[in-house]
Amino acid sequence: MKKAVFLDRDGVLNKELGDYVCRFEDFKVLEHNFPALKELQERGYLLIVITNQGGLAKSWYSVETLEQMHAHLKQSYAEQGIHLSEIYYCNHHPEYNGKCLCRKPGSLMLEKAVARFGIDASASYFIGDRERDVIAGEAAGVKGILIDSDQPIGEILNLIDN
Repeated sequence: MKKAVFLDRDGVLNKELGDYVCRFEDFKVLEHNFPALKELQERGYLLIVITNQGGLAKSWYSVETLEQMHAHLKQSYAEQGIHLSEIYYCNHHPEYNGKCLCRKPGSLMLEKAVARFGIDASASYFIGDRERDVIAGEAAGVKGILIDSDQPIGEILNLIDN
């Protein structure tokens, strides 16, 4: 079975702006994470993004804008030799859609990735800057690691097995 590091998006892979990144022009990749993610990939971890995007439900931005951000994110990492295996996102918001199973702290997005890629959840991690990320990871059997928004992932590499 494979092992993975699941990554929240806003505040982990790109700059945290508060509530939502609504415009492509405001989407800034955190380049200080390139070396750490390259190292994790070299250790044999798949890198998979798990992100809530409730701004879609609120019509604060479009699917096209979100896809533009995600294409830029994947391209920025690819230029550094880093492959993001997939980006899973929940487009729901409880005020607009009610409760769903995919929105973190729900674990459905992680469970889908575990099944699709044949991942050993017990050998995997979820790095996030919100408690809901840790809760979602642990609900899927993945070890959660809580970091501060925009904190370099290199500072917590010692928490991830080789």
